[in-house]
Amino acid sequence: MITARAAATFEPVGRSVATARGFVRDTLQGWGLTDLTEDAVVLTSELVTNAVVHAGTAADVRCLRDKDGVRIEVVDRHPERELPLAEVSRNRLDLNSEGGRGLLLCAALASHWGVDYTTSEKRVWFRLDQAATPVGTRSAGPVVPDATLPVADERVRVAVVQVDRSDTVTAWNDDARLLFGYHPDQVVGKPLGDLAAWPQTPGTGTGIAEALSLSRWEGTYGLRDAQGRTVPVYACHLRVRDTLGEPSTVCLIVRDDERAVLQSPVRLPLHSGGEALDRTGDPLDGLVGGPPPDDLDGLLQRTVERARDMLDGDAAFLLLATDDETELEVRATTGLPSARQRFARVPVETGNGRYGSARMPAVHEDLATAPGAVPLLSGTGMHAVVIVPLKVEGRLTGSLGVASETPGRYSNEEALRLQFAADRIALAVESARLTELERLRRGSLAFLVEASELLAGTLDRNQTLALMAQMTVPTLATWCAVYTISDLGDPVLSYVLHEDEDRIDGIKALLKRVEPPDPDITLGVRRWHAPADAAHNTALRSSLRSLALGQPPSAAASPGASLSTASAVGGETVVLPLVARNRVIGLLALGKPTEERFRQDIMELAEDLSRRAALALDNARLYSERTAISQSLQRSLLPPKVPVISGVEVEVIYRAAGEGNEVGGDFYDVFPIREGAYGFAIGDVCGTGPEAAAVTGLARHALRLLAREGLGGPAVLERLNAAILEEGDRARFLTLLYGELWPQEDGGALLKMVCAGHPLPLRLTPDGTVEPAVGAQPLLGVIEELELFEETARLDPGDVLLCVTDGVTERREGTRMLGDDGLADVLSSCTGMTAGAVAARVLRAVERFASDPPSDDMAILTLRMPDA
Repeated sequence: MITARAAATFEPVGRSVATARGFVRDTLQGWGLTDLTEDAVVLTSELVTNAVVHAGTAADVRCLRDKDGVRIEVVDRHPERELPLAEVSRNRLDLNSEGGRGLLLCAALASHWGVDYTTSEKRVWFRLDQAATPVGTRSAGPVVPDATLPVADERVRVAVVQVDRSDTVTAWNDDARLLFGYHPDQVVGKPLGDLAAWPQTPGTGTGIAEALSLSRWEGTYGLRDAQGRTVPVYACHLRVRDTLGEPSTVCLIVRDDERAVLQSPVRLPLHSGGEALDRTGDPLDGLVGGPPPDDLDGLLQRTVERARDMLDGDAAFLLLATDDETELEVRATTGLPSARQRFARVPVETGNGRYGSARMPAVHEDLATAPGAVPLLSGTGMHAVVIVPLKVEGRLTGSLGVASETPGRYSNEEALRLQFAADRIALAVESARLTELERLRRGSLAFLVEASELLAGTLDRNQTLALMAQMTVPTLATWCAVYTISDLGDPVLSYVLHEDEDRIDGIKALLKRVEPPDPDITLGVRRWHAPADAAHNTALRSSLRSLALGQPPSAAASPGASLSTASAVGGETVVLPLVARNRVIGLLALGKPTEERFRQDIMELAEDLSRRAALALDNARLYSERTAISQSLQRSLLPPKVPVISGVEVEVIYRAAGEGNEVGGDFYDVFPIREGAYGFAIGDVCGTGPEAAAVTGLARHALRLLAREGLGGPAVLERLNAAILEEGDRARFLTLLYGELWPQEDGGALLKMVCAGHPLPLRLTPDGTVEPAVGAQPLLGVIEELELFEETARLDPGDVLLCVTDGVTERREGTRMLGDDGLADVLSSCTGMTAGAVAARVLRAVERFASDPPSDDMAILTLRMPDA
């Protein structure tokens, strides 16, 4: 009796195979048939491939469930394409043929299978029955000697962590607290990713967020404990939903060396008769038991695990050849410390400390008699090992090995079996490797484009240093340090960053004690051993000192910090010169934690980034230098300070238009002329920026010099007019209000002023009256024969004299302008205010008059006679 049905149709395109696999997997897991899922997915993949790729028609996939198991049917519209049923039944299928492989798998894995033909379609079906096991038993292993049992602590602790749909921790049991040192209050409500040290290459692989969203996941990663150390763990993730339908993920976590507690055993496929498949006689055993994963790392990990199981080994490893085939790179291991060996490199050809000739199969009966023959297995307790090459079209692409703790475990027979399996998987590995390289190139290009945009977006030196570090950590390295070099100086440590902020200070202190790298440009990119050596020596001295004092290393704070720093910088460290305009302007040091190394593609990406970062850093340096020079020159054009005048309040507000400008075309000055007499001026040179500032400097210095020679106001301005005209093409016309002030004993002041084309100064009396203090005369820099005259005015106690440039009166909002009348209205509301308050109110009125920032230079000079 059919208890559940599911069906879907897939178009005749290559991607339909992966979609069909996902459909069957989701359906069977939803029905609770987890034990049948992998075999069903394998067979579906083969049969759908036959339909959509080879037959070239759409495929209907139907899943039918009953009380004993599941029946899956794959239907295509090409009935005339017959299948080699007779060859499969006699086990005489040509393995080089494109057809019949799916049927061979059906014969090996399915309980029953068959093919039905009609005039319009062909139906290939298979049935998988649930194994009849004793109640409460899912799987079991044989009785083995105690010495061969997995090693675990006396009390095995299993951390149970639950995260919600946003990957936030919602539950943290007591074993998790004991394993990692965090109380539940410290982690509940925080993302699990904040604690995880997830092994992920930019542009490839699966991140922790993706892993937590899968229905089931099992594997290795790291979790940072309360002391900042990364603890290798083995975890099983199961996606569940509560009664309200809300999904969450339950994570069971143990220490990596206790993975046997959680690791799922490999279930051997069964014949319909229930007897175990004869692996030695099955030409499709081992590595071709399922469709390849989408990512290279997943394929390689599955390959080593199945190779280990196929030869009943204790460990397995897979190395991939570099592009020039001169070195092999460790890419996947099982039963070995993979984190320690991952991406380590060894030469290919025979020699001391090498892998022998990786181009030929090799069997070592006992490594104890040939120490160093397989460096990867040194110190692991492995004795027997069989190694075979992975080749594609005669070209070496990698090496696959299986090892056992039992000497003499392997012979040429196992080598032939492993070589056959390796030949079958080599093409899939090479295809996945090329796909990964393409993803890496795309990811690297996107990374460099984003980095270039960020670096180009700032000309601040410190911000550029911070961006350099933040782009490398943790994408390219675990920690980094940036050294900068002046024109004649030595490298100076300028910035340090680690992915764990608590370790930054320790690394910075360590690097300050280490001689900086040699900035010689001819050295290029090279390894730097000084940080790791210094860290190890410091940690050793701290530990010995603690032991001499009768304390274990963990009891002292400094040894703990030293050991933590040593672990952080104990791996490979490389130095990249920062070269800009054929000069080394700095050094970029990238580091890995203990026993970790850099991949070649990561180093190439780091070199590209260092070239861009060097140019950005040099541009920031040049910009900073020129800005400093510009600001220094501009400050020299401003008055050093406003003098204190007895009996007179003086206030000045100055704003230059343009980013980075401190001086523009507007200027002011207040200075002593002689005893009891002071000069003041406020002017506006045509234009803004450096050209106007040059005339500003000429005008201000000429005014001071001529006034102190005893010349009156008209004579001073006439000589300044001549000096401006002598500038020739650089001459600019100038409006100027110049006056001389004599404070009086009665509290007032006598003023003599000349207003040459400038906005008229306004006088405010205590009763709120506002009126111009003098009249207008011709501006400077236009007429050679200029005749000016001096006007006299008096300020009584309580009076205010307001002098502004046209940046105030010509402030605009659309067609409206503040103007002289608007300024007079603002000033009339300032009775009783101090000089500073009057100037501040005028400035606020100007800023509020329009929404846009002021586009013209602006100067405000206020003189006030205190009340009697």
